Amino acid sequence: MSNCILGYFLKHVEDEETKSIVQFTFDTTSTHIEKLSSIFEKEHIPLPTGFTMDDDVNINAPRLYSDMFMLTFLNHMSKMWLLSYSGFIAMSAREDIRAFFIKGLEETSDLFNRSSEVAISQGFFVRAPYIAYPTKKDYEDSKKYFSGVSFFSKQRPLNTVEISHLYMNIQTNLIGSKLALSFAQISPREELQKWMLRGNDISKKHLQIFSSILLENNIQPPVSSDAGITDSTTPPFSDKVALFLMGVLSAAGVGNYATAAAASQRSDLVINYERLSLEIGQYAKVVLTS
Repeated sequence: MSNCILGYFLKHVEDEETKSIVQFTFDTTSTHIEKLSSIFEKEHIPLPTGFTMDDDVNINAPRLYSDMFMLTFLNHMSKMWLLSYSGFIAMSAREDIRAFFIKGLEETSDLFNRSSEVAISQGFFVRAPYIAYPTKKDYEDSKKYFSGVSFFSKQRPLNTVEISHLYMNIQTNLIGSKLALSFAQISPREELQKWMLRGNDISKKHLQIFSSILLENNIQPPVSSDAGITDSTTPPFSDKVALFLMGVLSAAGVGNYATAAAASQRSDLVINYERLSLEIGQYAKVVLTS
């Protein structure tokens, strides 16, 4: 799936720095496919059907995404892959499999660093909120620190860990919203258009919830440029690619919310993450039944 998307990116990317990042990622994933195929063949495991450049992508379709969006997308995906590879390493017993995932983690770290540096140099890297260093040690002496839902007391300010997760989940929903909108724009199937637009609405709803929490604490939510999607309606990707990618991102979103809920100590944040995770799960069921 990644190579279908990256092959299309390579056809249309114009900025040389961004092109080098796309090319690096395409070469890396191509090598991974070869290595995984070799492992499956040696173990006499049938290769999954997967995706092909012939059936699932039209690289000659008009440009759908800006260079800035391509780079932001790869930077976002690298964060997701960093978490995935570290988990795969911890799950693996065989030395050759661990070596494969460790190499993948190193390459993904390189991708994250390189894409971040280009985004910073070009001025569209979305920075986290700045927080003043503490000047002294302090200890909480009341269980009210864990309370976020109370009619009798004011909610305490967000701590830095809670701010970090809200900020990150706003960023992921910004990417998800744009992708859902672009897939709705290019799909010839009305049913899929409606499903993608619903995904866009869910992402916007979650964005509003997380942003309002930050604003209530006098913290400016991260904002990205809207210059990401063109007006092309010619499909560069099959519906299969679009559905699978949205399924992957939905699963990652549920994982992000679970991690955020576990790390957050205000009860209202935990409740929000849990109910919004359920909404994503219900939405993603369509992928499994399509």
